Amino acid sequence: MIRVGIVGASGWANASHLPALAGLDEYAVTAVATTRRASAEAVAAAHGVPHALTDAAALVAHPEVDLVVVSVRAAGHAAVVRAALAAGKDVLSEWPLGVDAAEAEDLARAAEAAGVRHAVNLQGHWSPDARFLADLLAAGRIGRLEAAVLVAAGDPLGGARIAPELEWSTDPAGGTSLLTVMAGHFLAVLHRVAGPLVEVSARLPGAREHVEVTGTGRTVPNGVPAHLMLLGTLENGAAASVTVHGGSGTPDGFLLRLVGSAGTLTAIPATPGSYPHWTDWEIRLDGEPLEVPADYRTVPFHPADGPVANVAALYREFAEAAAANRPPHPDFRTAAAHHRLLAAVERSAATGTPQEV
Repeated sequence: MIRVGIVGASGWANASHLPALAGLDEYAVTAVATTRRASAEAVAAAHGVPHALTDAAALVAHPEVDLVVVSVRAAGHAAVVRAALAAGKDVLSEWPLGVDAAEAEDLARAAEAAGVRHAVNLQGHWSPDARFLADLLAAGRIGRLEAAVLVAAGDPLGGARIAPELEWSTDPAGGTSLLTVMAGHFLAVLHRVAGPLVEVSARLPGAREHVEVTGTGRTVPNGVPAHLMLLGTLENGAAASVTVHGGSGTPDGFLLRLVGSAGTLTAIPATPGSYPHWTDWEIRLDGEPLEVPADYRTVPFHPADGPVANVAALYREFAEAAAANRPPHPDFRTAAAHHRLLAAVERSAATGTPQEV
């Protein structure tokens, strides 16, 4: 049994990590921490967690915690991760791992030096649909992959308005933006399906000097991009085109098209208005629907339920890695490499020139 403590247990963790862990026999959540006593106690009571704390350091040091889950704002990830490593605890961090590629690389090196297991919640790597498409490509079902096209909505980031609870994300120093979070997750899905990008030419158009804070009548300075336009080359030489458009409302879904020398695979969300790393996909091969085999689903959840299923699949991978005494995937080294991709996107947008990843 892996005993879990979650730092930043309200919000996203309350909606995804805690329900995911509740459905897995390999885990028991033993402690939660938030910055306010009332919220920590409310989360603990709702999920039957014995210890409600207001101090991340106390949670990290708690003797009943084996795995520290870091689900605070991105700018706070490094401090909690380093504390967990210093305590010799395994650690699973939300994405992005750090505020930039340099911080992510430092955390990856520190985790390797500490000799603990470490993982990052790029849950799209464990999407059953993404894994199924990757296997179809590897089996040559559409011949040689020649082009990959991904168009996806990045709401609620990148729009003319921002929700009050996300107001802080307009500051690029916070590490949370349409590029790092939404495009970061979407590009990880593309990587899982079609392999890594090795060169990118990108633009980050539509940046707004100010955005409105919904329902307040206020505007705040904005330093983060509104959209991503990317042309690139995959490791196998195939062309890639990625567009992520920002917005202020409910996302309108995504389209993934894989064009091969002998056929075409397409995927759209089976549940409208969903992100590719959260939901199940409607997959077609040359226009004909394909069903994802049942053995691709490794947890007692279904992606139609939202983000819980793929988060749970990542936790199951972590437990299996622990049982086999091997590193889980994706780990901090994977995360650092993904941060380098985003850094290459930013360099290309700033210089107007293609960049190697």
